[in-house]
Amino acid sequence: MAKIYFLGECLVELRELDDATMAQSFAGDVYNSAVYLKRCFPKITVSMVTAIGSDRLSEKMLTRFKSENLDTQLVFRHPSKVAGMYLIETDDAGERRFTYWRNDSAARKVVEFLSDGVVDQLATADMFFFSGIPLAIIEKHSRNAFWQKLESLKQAGVKLVFDPNYRSQLWAHKEDAIEQFDRAFHLSDIALPGVEDLTVLYGIESAQEAVGFCQQYDLEEIVVKDGPKSVVTLAGTERLSHQISPVTNVIDTTSAGDAFNGVYLGARLSGRTIAEAVQLGAKAAGTVIQHPGAIAPLAAFKQAMSEAGI
Repeated sequence: MAKIYFLGECLVELRELDDATMAQSFAGDVYNSAVYLKRCFPKITVSMVTAIGSDRLSEKMLTRFKSENLDTQLVFRHPSKVAGMYLIETDDAGERRFTYWRNDSAARKVVEFLSDGVVDQLATADMFFFSGIPLAIIEKHSRNAFWQKLESLKQAGVKLVFDPNYRSQLWAHKEDAIEQFDRAFHLSDIALPGVEDLTVLYGIESAQEAVGFCQQYDLEEIVVKDGPKSVVTLAGTERLSHQISPVTNVIDTTSAGDAFNGVYLGARLSGRTIAEAVQLGAKAAGTVIQHPGAIAPLAAFKQAMSEAGI
């Protein structure tokens, strides 16, 4: 049975319903990807690797993980830290704005829990996924230890998967992000960048240019997401441009890329071709953006993916 670990942070999500009421849920880029992968490919073992607090919201978060059928053996409890939180606001076009409260987030301490025994357990996986967000939030003094642990996984034959997912407010300096992302690209086997992230950091303006940028690294598979326009992939010498059917009923673009990542990786772990995986990932993303919040309602999501052939 295929197995994938997702390392990162899940946060408490707040979304305004009216001037006096907010809806509360849970979200975070790697968590969102894990959820959508598991919903579409239930036979794959999907595990979260994170740290949460001992507070009531952390307890509810753990319950939510389990309700989505995610493995929680490597969800660690920090005795004094708490769950991070964010407020999401969207404009009339569905574009989002975030306000974060995460300085005391337990997930910042996750590297402290990655003992040799835990790394040995991670080494049993087929894939290990991480993004630019955990790279930004883990404490600077823990980064070298983090890279050493990923090198151990690489040597054990685990495919490392990286999505830059750049958030400028999480980095003190853009140069820090570039340095960390360079290490991630060098070490990874699969990269899932979005053009928008590379534009901000490297001045890259197109998907084709992004593929060219990624070719300097020893990547087996490059998957460049260009919003609603297209997805461009490169595996070996095969470069493909995949057209994406546009969605007109855009409610909230939060988690579109996360949904794509999760379903794409699930499809690849299930033996689907790159072209098939891209279309399934695009269908997932197109479904998610028609619902508010990061996690689409289960019934609506599964219905849409059933129509896509899952």
